[in-house]
Amino acid sequence: MEIKRENWGSRLGFVLAAAGSAVGLGNIWRFPYLTGENGGSAFILIYLVFVILIGISVMIAEFSLGRSTGLAAVGAIKTYSHRFTFVGAMGVISAFLIMGFYPVVGGWALAYILESVTGLYALSPEAIGDTFGNFITGATQPLIWMLVFLALNILIVAKGIKGGIEKAAKVLMPTLFILLIFISIRSLTLEGAGEGLSFLFRPDFSLVTGQTFLAALGQAFFSLSLGMGAMITYGSYLSKKETLPGNAVIVTVLDVGVALLAGIAMFPALFAFGMTPDQGPGLVFVVIPGVFAEMGGLGVLFGTIFFIALSVAALTSSISLMEVVVSYLIDQRDMQRKKAVYGTGVVMAIMSILASLSMGVFGPLPVLNVGVFDLFDILSDKVFLGLGGMFIAIVTGWVVNKETLRKELTNDGNKSFALFEVWHFLIKWIIPPAIFIVAIFGIIDIEETAVMLLGIAIVALLAIFSKKLH
Repeated sequence: MEIKRENWGSRLGFVLAAAGSAVGLGNIWRFPYLTGENGGSAFILIYLVFVILIGISVMIAEFSLGRSTGLAAVGAIKTYSHRFTFVGAMGVISAFLIMGFYPVVGGWALAYILESVTGLYALSPEAIGDTFGNFITGATQPLIWMLVFLALNILIVAKGIKGGIEKAAKVLMPTLFILLIFISIRSLTLEGAGEGLSFLFRPDFSLVTGQTFLAALGQAFFSLSLGMGAMITYGSYLSKKETLPGNAVIVTVLDVGVALLAGIAMFPALFAFGMTPDQGPGLVFVVIPGVFAEMGGLGVLFGTIFFIALSVAALTSSISLMEVVVSYLIDQRDMQRKKAVYGTGVVMAIMSILASLSMGVFGPLPVLNVGVFDLFDILSDKVFLGLGGMFIAIVTGWVVNKETLRKELTNDGNKSFALFEVWHFLIKWIIPPAIFIVAIFGIIDIEETAVMLLGIAIVALLAIFSKKLH
């Protein structure tokens, strides 16, 4: 039985859903701590260059592949080239890998909404750090909150594109912007906030290394949901009336805006209270609560709002990742939506349980010397997303007919895309080697060599057996 393909109900719904896919933990959890570890505004400038020169171009390419074929990642790539089917498969695997640890952090965010109103900010900074450490290494509470977060994803995605994902985006995205603006205003009014703004907007290039460039590129792809099949999938549900380049720019601007808002919400407050920004992944859950504790009575209010915002951002992004896998099962395996959602949810729950327990009970994996949580993060961020984006650029620039792309991006000549030739030149000649060079220099600086080799081996095997992928 042929399953009728769904469509977005409106342009606003698509833009908010695509922006929601882009806006997530990458903006509020990941962006600030990477900024803190990589020299502040020097990292931000490199990140913005990658977003403008690479990110927008790859997003346009993904939208065009999805809408022109009406299929998600695997089907869209396979339509143009069986040889490159592995690129679509990489997107599906990336979505699985990210959803192997994403619900864990989403669960932490949900848990900290409750923590915010039950006395967390009455503790000393040391006790706040101990609370987080004890929580994430536990074998029960993190799993419960992770399953709650994953259940929210299942409920939304099971309702479909228009009735589930689009409806949720129309509520969640405006809520997120309002909450972040509210927190940013408060952060900027603190005495000593200027030092934090200086950290954000005055670059120190002495701290830049090859790893900084790889981190910035990885953040650009992670944050914009590129290289993981999400934008191909969302594009496949898009009306032929929509202007793809314009929508890509809008989504990118919204995504970068949220990332910068998150930085403005955090760094001025950090410096105002004499705290350091280079705290790694624990920044949001250890240092930021310490800031709220310093605010006294208002800390409970702002802390609660902050973790609601973090949970909302995580949810808008994670539903797109689940949809990548679900749409693959619908397109390529002829599964009904609800069956595909529930089956995907079970697999992602198992992966997330392993990732959560690796923070305490399981510990590092032998040989690889990293836990399951870090394994999923490194493989997706430093291997699959960047290489996925590179191969998508190669397929778009070298395999898909140039005039086919021109027609798709101008809606058969009815819309203007004045920069088409510039875009096509970038996607064909500049972006693939640029990503490759950044990846090579970044890999040289990476300590987890075994993990990187594993990721590259997986990609190589996918490429070798590409024609057998369905």
